[in-house]
Amino acid sequence: MTDIFDFYHNMERNNILLSFKGDITSELLTSILQIIESKMDTMHEEPRLKKKVYNVLVECLQNLYHHMDETSGEGAATGRSAIFMIGKTNGAYHIITGNYLFNENVAGLKNRLDDVNSLSKEELKDYYKQILNNGEMSLKGGGGLGMIDIARKTGQKLEYDFLKVDDKFSFFTLNIKVSTNQQ
Repeated sequence: MTDIFDFYHNMERNNILLSFKGDITSELLTSILQIIESKMDTMHEEPRLKKKVYNVLVECLQNLYHHMDETSGEGAATGRSAIFMIGKTNGAYHIITGNYLFNENVAGLKNRLDDVNSLSKEELKDYYKQILNNGEMSLKGGGGLGMIDIARKTGQKLEYDFLKVDDKFSFFTLNIKVSTNQQ
């Protein structure tokens, strides 16, 4: 019983507004967005920040929903399991996601994230338009605009990590900061 109290205390201390671990479904996405919108209303957030957090949250959750790899086996949880947390500290929201992906997909995603991180605000805008106009789709059906959009909306570099779990899977984490003093 003390473990759950410790967990609760850690969430309180770190100002975690919502945390979820499990299968990401379209119904869950809708519920999470409604919950966060309601919490931000209760906290009387300014409309501009609410909109920014909401839009970035949509992108993060859609990335989880569309791009996580289904796992089975030893070091990794089985199925389409992921973790999501949103917290608020010092006037900024932190959206943290984590999911399994095949080791063979790590290098490609890392290169893409590094490419996005290397671009200026204006270059991100041009890159976004370029991808939008060329109509290319990824293997999972997206155009690859999500991470670019997150970087554009937050004005921040994408903070990420890959933890190798076993010979087949790695665990990908993304930590996004959203605040009012960003573009």
